[in-house]
Amino acid sequence: MAALSSHVPDPRLMTAMAEHGDGLLHRVNPWTKVAILGALVLAVTIIDGVALLVGLYAAVFVAYLTAGLPVRRLLGWYSLPVLFVVSIGGPLLVMEPGTPIGPVLATPLGGLSVTIEGARLVVELAARSMAVVTFVLATTMTTPYADVATVVDRLLPRPVDQVALLTYRFTFVMLETLEDLVDAARSRGATLSAFWSNRRVYARMLGMTMITAIERSERLVAAMEARGYDGSIAMTSEIPRPPLAELVVVAATYLLVGGYAVATGAFL
Repeated sequence: MAALSSHVPDPRLMTAMAEHGDGLLHRVNPWTKVAILGALVLAVTIIDGVALLVGLYAAVFVAYLTAGLPVRRLLGWYSLPVLFVVSIGGPLLVMEPGTPIGPVLATPLGGLSVTIEGARLVVELAARSMAVVTFVLATTMTTPYADVATVVDRLLPRPVDQVALLTYRFTFVMLETLEDLVDAARSRGATLSAFWSNRRVYARMLGMTMITAIERSERLVAAMEARGYDGSIAMTSEIPRPPLAELVVVAATYLLVGGYAVATGAFL
């Protein structure tokens, strides 16, 4: 979606990098990536402490770098998760009791100040979110579509897997439609930089995108049914078993996370 915004992940760029890239993560077995993702989600859920969480994020970011993936694009794509962190973590800066940082602002409800404990919570939340987002983006940009579809087909129940596969394919149609509408609006003199002054233009574009998407989806279903589609996209490709070295890494990762949980009593 580079033509629309640099702050939204571009599925076409990500697919191209996954299909034609040859970095370190491209050679890792897809099942290994899924297993590591599960361990990462478990880790960011149970780990406490700024140092550990920041270190975990740093490790994921280094893995992203070693895969040869675009860092500048990643920084732009961080806009959405950063917005999520700010919307949730912002109030924590002043609502979390603790040692004030700087002056205390007197209000009718009491004194308000950014606290060390609040800042620590925000940093922890940011590290948790960014670690998972970075790893998911890296996995998407280093795994070919055929392998992604096979993993989805094996892991998700029906019809959830079919919905996921069709949604991914139809995303590109939606992007083309939206970009055509944006180009048409700009050619007629519309400036889309200010949202509020162009809210009617945005509303019309959104409405036309939905209408066009429904029409195209109906034609797509008719074309698929004419070619024998019966509600199931069968995946015939097979993913080989991960090599022994990757299995050892996965086992060590879960042992580390499990050992931390036992040592800290995270599950108690």
